[in-house]
Amino acid sequence: MTERPRELHLEARGLNKRFGGLQAAADLSMRARHGEVHAVIGPNGAGKTTLVHMLSGFLRPDSGSIVFGGDDITSLPAPGRVQRGLARSFQITSVFRDFTVLENVVLPVQARQGHSFRFWRSAMRDPSLTGPARVLLEEVGLGDRAATLAGHLAHGEQRQLEIAVALATNPSFLLLDEPMAGMGPEENRALIDFLGGLKETHGMLLIEHDLDAVFALADRITVLVYGRAIASGRPDEIRQNSQVRTAYLGEALV
Repeated sequence: MTERPRELHLEARGLNKRFGGLQAAADLSMRARHGEVHAVIGPNGAGKTTLVHMLSGFLRPDSGSIVFGGDDITSLPAPGRVQRGLARSFQITSVFRDFTVLENVVLPVQARQGHSFRFWRSAMRDPSLTGPARVLLEEVGLGDRAATLAGHLAHGEQRQLEIAVALATNPSFLLLDEPMAGMGPEENRALIDFLGGLKETHGMLLIEHDLDAVFALADRITVLVYGRAIASGRPDEIRQNSQVRTAYLGEALV
């Protein structure tokens, strides 16, 4: 497998997106560095998921640009961004419920290696495909669930599976949209440890409502309110920012 360049930073430059009378992104700029977790937080309706949609290629900005690894990818469709090394998880789980857990992960491994999907049955007997998939399942805590239908997993386990699917595309940068939604405390802690261990080899942009998880993982945090970035900085700077407290955090982080 070809190793990707290590310094693939992701930048939003002056992004604007309007839905009718709603300004979902307003001159929004930020830079997420490789080797860091950059969290984006804010109240409901702040524009967090719109930002991820634009960064991942599922939504075109009205204006502004997106740069990845020094290249302008604003007009690049989502599959092309995956090929460049960008992978994302979704706010709502998007696994194939009628496939087994292992099959869900073998699919992107097979696509990454250029195998034809006409030979799907043979693929499930190919250790060069199933081996990497099983390793990823072990890493996300689903090693003992490989033969289970994805639709039979608990909600938190489906989120873990979705991260394994994203990692199976061999990304250098992960866009994670509320990966801990629906997880219990033990699952949360395990996933925080796992994501923290990925920082050496990946960049991550994290959208997450669980502020304990955000402050445990993030190297930098950007706060959105009504589509605007009102602050960006280290976690301690965000904790102490009076504008952020007034607009969003209140006294929760005292």
